Amino acid sequence: MATGGMVEGGAVDPLRLESQLCFALYSASSLMTRVYRPLLQPLGLTYLQYLALLALWEQAPQSFGDIARRLGLDSGTLTPLFKRMEAAGLVTRTRDRVDERRVTIDLTDKGRELRARAQAVPPAVVSQIPIPLEDLAALKAQVERLVGGLRVAESA
Repeated sequence: MATGGMVEGGAVDPLRLESQLCFALYSASSLMTRVYRPLLQPLGLTYLQYLALLALWEQAPQSFGDIARRLGLDSGTLTPLFKRMEAAGLVTRTRDRVDERRVTIDLTDKGRELRARAQAVPPAVVSQIPIPLEDLAALKAQVERLVGGLRVAESA
């Protein structure tokens, strides 16, 4: 029987919610999205649209598949996302003439111009987190290692 997170013999109960790395990451992701929301709202962006634009601001055009791999999202999530972004005038979606299954996503002038306004978002986020910048950089490196390990585990 577990009491206060402990099981018989003084070991930590491995099924305690607070013991779960997955729950800590889920909570952090949810809170991070909530911190971004008021910063992205004046730009007319959702968090996922912002992530897609970050990828496109680095390199555009890109294939739909390349963006999907980069963001770790499936077509069921990205197709409606890009449709909304196209309707907002931020991107274009063009089917390949040879292979109609292949779609290229490119920025419009409006999408490119939005980059200048988005420059203020990362420092505004960091300024709200009461953790030293070097600790945040170290945490990011650890999370990237974790992501790499999880990708290996997923492919096994």
